[in-house]
Amino acid sequence: MTSAAQALETGSQPAFDVSRIRRKFPALRQKVNGIRPVYFDNPGGTQVPSTVISAMRHYLVEANSNSHGAFRTSRLTDQTIQEARQAIADLLNASSANEIVFGPNMTTLTFHISRSIGRVLNEGDEIIVTRMDHDANISPWLLLARDYRLTVRWVDFDVETGRLNMEQMERLLNRKTRLVACVYASNALGTINDIRRVVEMAHGVGALAYIDAVQYAPHGPVDVQALDCDFLACSAYKFFGPHVGALYGKYEHLASLPAYKVRPAPEAVPSRWETGTQNHEGLAGVTAAVEYLAWIGEQCGQPFASQVEEYEGRRRILKQAMLAIQAYEETLSRHLLEGLNAIPGVQVAGIADPDEASERVPTIIFTVEGKSPREVTETLGDRGIYLWDGNYYALAVMEALGCEERGGMVRVGVTHYNTHREVNRFLSELEGIV
Repeated sequence: MTSAAQALETGSQPAFDVSRIRRKFPALRQKVNGIRPVYFDNPGGTQVPSTVISAMRHYLVEANSNSHGAFRTSRLTDQTIQEARQAIADLLNASSANEIVFGPNMTTLTFHISRSIGRVLNEGDEIIVTRMDHDANISPWLLLARDYRLTVRWVDFDVETGRLNMEQMERLLNRKTRLVACVYASNALGTINDIRRVVEMAHGVGALAYIDAVQYAPHGPVDVQALDCDFLACSAYKFFGPHVGALYGKYEHLASLPAYKVRPAPEAVPSRWETGTQNHEGLAGVTAAVEYLAWIGEQCGQPFASQVEEYEGRRRILKQAMLAIQAYEETLSRHLLEGLNAIPGVQVAGIADPDEASERVPTIIFTVEGKSPREVTETLGDRGIYLWDGNYYALAVMEALGCEERGGMVRVGVTHYNTHREVNRFLSELEGIV
C-alpha cells in the first residue's frame, strides 16, 4: 500500500468526500426498475458531471458555429477550441497548447498519425508493439508494416504476473528500430508500465515512442515532458468528458511530419492534423471535464501539494487531483482484489495481490468457473451492476491468456466516484452467482 493510500485509510488526511463527488454526476442518482445502477463499466467510458453537460449545452445554444469566421459565434467557437487545447495541455503538462491535436477517439488519431510516420520510414525498418496493448496501438502499426514492408517485433507479457517483459523489449531494440508503441496502463490487465524506461530505451536507439494513455489518464498524473515521449494519446470520455480523443505530439514532429489533409486546410500546427470540422460542443465538454478534475484538486488535493511543487497554477492543482484520485482508488482496488480472491471459482488475471495494488489501475479481469463471461455480465447487469465481457479490443491479451475463443473474460473497473459499498454489493452478487 502506498503512503498516500495508507493515510486515506487511517484518516490522517482530510477525507476524500465521495458523497459530494457523486452529487455532481446525474447518472449516479438515477434508478432503473427501482434499482440504482453500479457503474463498474468505467474502463469503456465514464459517466460525466453536470458541469460537462451544461458546458456542451451552453456551446450549442450560445456559440454553435464553424470556426475561423468573422462573426460572434464563430469567434466563440475558436475560443472554445483553444480553451480545450490549453486544458489538455495543462492536464498532460505539455509545453504548449499547440502540441495538442483533437479527433474522434484515440484509435482514429493513431491511424491518422501512423500514416504520416510511415512516410518517413524505409523498407526493412522495425516497429515494436506489445501484446499488452489495446488493438488501437497495435493494428495501425501492423497495417503500416504491411504497406511499407516494415518488420514488427512483439514484446510479451508474463501471463502469470501480468507484467510486461521489459528485458525482452531491451533485447529487441536495435539500430533498425524506428518506433516503439506501448501502453501506459493495460485496459485489460490493469498493469501500469514503466513508461519513462520505455521512452529512454526507444530514444537510446533513435526510435520514436508512441504511448497509449487512454486507460491510465483517468487514474493517475501524466507528465509528457517528464516522460519525454514523442506522442501520447488519451480519450476524454475515459476521464469524465464527452467522446473526444486527444493526441499530444512534440511540436517538432507535428511540424515536420507530412500531414494528410485537404488543400485549403492550414499548414499551421496543430490545425494541419485535424481533418475537417471538430466536435466543438465536445471540446467545450473537454474543458469542463478538466475543470472538474481541478475542482477535485482544490477540494481533496492539498495533502499531496508537497509532491507537485514543481508545477504552477492549474497544472499543479490537476496533479494534486490525480494523486488524490489515485490514492482513493487504490483502496477500492485492494478491496476488489481481496474480495475476488476470496470467492472460490473466481480467477483474477495479472496482478492479483492486494499489496501490489499501487502497480495497477483499478481495472481487473477475471473468470468464473463454469460460467461464460457473458453469462456473468448478463446476470449482474439484470441486477443493476454494469460490467464488460469479451476482449474490450485487447485482443492480444486475450489470445496470450488463452481466453479469446472462450468469450474473453469479465472486466470490472472502478473509478473515484465509486464506493466501497458498491464493491461489497458487487462481490455479494458475484458470490451468489458462483
